[in-house]
Amino acid sequence: QVQLVESGGGLVQAGGSLRLSCAASGSIFRITDMGWYRQAPGKERELVASITRGGSTNYADSVKGRFTISRNNAKNTGHLQMNSLKPEDTAVYYCHAEVKVSANYEYDYWGQGTQVTVSS
Repeated sequence: QVQLVESGGGLVQAGGSLRLSCAASGSIFRITDMGWYRQAPGKERELVASITRGGSTNYADSVKGRFTISRNNAKNTGHLQMNSLKPEDTAVYYCHAEVKVSANYEYDYWGQGTQVTVSS
């Protein structure tokens, strides 16, 4: 079994910064892609940013230039640095990882979510 645990959410004023962290543990052979998603009340979950094992990144247009995704393959951790936060960034943020539990089997895992609230 694999667990993803997020941390770093909270309440911040518009223009402020937060750094989210995701720690993966359990029966991990290798983590391929990692990503951060968010879900605001009444809206669908959306991709915020993703990063491949080799470090290639992808961002939603709404966060480009403000958010930076990173990872540490040796520690099985991922991070999302969020700067210049806006009230519309308010949501529950979820860590996602595609995890190989063996050479031949790969599964999707999600964290429990961490609340980010940006006040105006």
